[in-house]
Amino acid sequence: MSIAAQWGAVLDPQQLDVALKALEPQLRREHKERMFRLEMQQAAAETEARAQREVAAHKRYMAGLVAGTLVAIGMLGAGVYVAKDSWWLSVLLCGPSLLALVKIFVLRRSDPADMEAVSVATRRGMNAAQPPGPPPPPVV
Repeated sequence: MSIAAQWGAVLDPQQLDVALKALEPQLRREHKERMFRLEMQQAAAETEARAQREVAAHKRYMAGLVAGTLVAIGMLGAGVYVAKDSWWLSVLLCGPSLLALVKIFVLRRSDPADMEAVSVATRRGMNAAQPPGPPPPPVV
């Protein structure tokens, strides 16, 4: 439009029409070039965003792996430490609950069978930990 305004003052309508028709291919090429640059910028932005998401996902995975390792080492250590005094607590710390927690932290999934195994082990441990009842009275 700026070219037409500048040339309109100097050229008559027929000459202006010819000049604009001659200029049209150049304007189309410039438009295609601008559109191509915009597409390239958009593709670069998408690639960068994808890379940032991958880095964040890797950080989350590594944090889960470290947390799972610390939980596993802590539970194993505590289980070994209390084994001499409370064997049932050692079973709880080193048994299915350890495996279920490590699976949650590292693999980021939990199956109903895992929770069932933990509850069964907890019930068995608690039943075994209860002191036996008083002896029956002597029969005379």
